[in-house]
Amino acid sequence: MPDRYAVIGNPVAHSRSPWIHAEFARQTKQDLTYEAILAPLDGFARAVDAFREAGGKGMNVTLPFKQEAFDLSGVRTPRAEQAGAVNTLTFEGQRILGDNTDGIGLIRDLEENLEFTLDGRRVLLLGAGGAARGVLLPLLSRGVGRLVIANRTVSRAEALAGIARAAGFEAVAARGYGALSGEAFDLVINSTSVSLAGGLPPLPPGVFAPGALAYEMAYGMGTTPFLRFARENGAARIADGLGMLVEQAAESFQVWRGIRPATQPVIRKLAAELPPLD
Repeated sequence: MPDRYAVIGNPVAHSRSPWIHAEFARQTKQDLTYEAILAPLDGFARAVDAFREAGGKGMNVTLPFKQEAFDLSGVRTPRAEQAGAVNTLTFEGQRILGDNTDGIGLIRDLEENLEFTLDGRRVLLLGAGGAARGVLLPLLSRGVGRLVIANRTVSRAEALAGIARAAGFEAVAARGYGALSGEAFDLVINSTSVSLAGGLPPLPPGVFAPGALAYEMAYGMGTTPFLRFARENGAARIADGLGMLVEQAAESFQVWRGIRPATQPVIRKLAAELPPLD
């Protein structure tokens, strides 16, 4: 019987993970199946247990269950501990191992796919939720010159900055959006969910330095209001989170199967099926 894996979330029907992992399995000749599981909002742990007891080997975890997956994991990797969230579960007997591949997914997309060097760069991270926390320390570990977290509720940005300082990173600051005027950044990452509703973070126009890259963590929506604003206000390049999606999936695949699939063919194939960045 093929080994069984799945992505679990609510909602989950939109997830591209089953298609991505099927591509990885064909490419690497791994005998496995990968499905999508819709868990009740109050039934995440029960759904995980049912899948594990039926012989499941591992699961990816998407919204809104990454914190519950963190709590459910009996053993957690350092990067899961840093993120405070888990998006990859591995089942070994009765033991549940929790990992987080979001941060490395973003770093690989930026540095390898987009060829954007992070060392010494000025980075603006929009939002202070789980997505921001998952990538904060991986970004700082790449030697960025300065990282500013901007959020509507400044106290939440301050809390994230405190996590970074406690980990030994001093080149980090917290701001409200209104306090960004007069600052310019080489990389602006939108980790907020406002694009999903067609909205735009309240950015001043001068935040994009010459040659800046604007990165939208959401994917599959074409040119979002954030990316359009970036292009109209000086960003030299725009990108969405499609590459991050595939790269974090590849890292999960390697955790489970011990082999890393090639991501570029999968990114190209998936990009051809989604709205383009115009």
